[in-house]
Amino acid sequence: MASAGDEELAASKTDGFKVGEKKTVEEYAKLDQNDESLNRWKASLGISNSPTLPVDPKDDRRCVIHSLALETAGRPDIVIDLSVPGALESLRSKPFAIKEGAKFRMKATFRVQRDVLSGLKYVQVVKRKGIRVSKDEEMLGSYPPNTQDKPLHEKKFAEDEAPSGMLARGHYEAASRFVDDDDQDHLKFDWSFDIAKDWK
Repeated sequence: MASAGDEELAASKTDGFKVGEKKTVEEYAKLDQNDESLNRWKASLGISNSPTLPVDPKDDRRCVIHSLALETAGRPDIVIDLSVPGALESLRSKPFAIKEGAKFRMKATFRVQRDVLSGLKYVQVVKRKGIRVSKDEEMLGSYPPNTQDKPLHEKKFAEDEAPSGMLARGHYEAASRFVDDDDQDHLKFDWSFDIAKDWK
């Protein structure tokens, strides 16, 4: 499958929503320190006094996706370690099988560096024989830079169910994108999977 176009992988927009003024973590931490409700909000976001992790000055990414996993009850997770060279390429060329009708969820493990990441979303378009069969979008949330106390963020997606039946079985191709409120891509990739009668 040729990679899905930018329009197909566009994240939805909420009418009237404007992205707020950008602030650094230090500015958020000092913001209205005597406001109890704001302090609870900052704590829920994970803004703390723990030192942030060192960042390679040559790495200008704000969000680094470390791994993707497919979780199914009673089975070992299928984990794609994105730090391994060629991992993204193998996602497309070596499809994995999902048993028809199986309930599963995806999980992303990632690191945020430098500034607060606002409104991270996962957008996915699935095609079969070139025809789009689904477009899904999952809001993952906003995250502060990782700290020594919390070196990685982990987000489990909503549970999903694989299609079933003879017509549903076969090969599917997908394009996925991790994007934030500023419409900045953090990871964009193509991959493929097979819906099969049983796990392989």
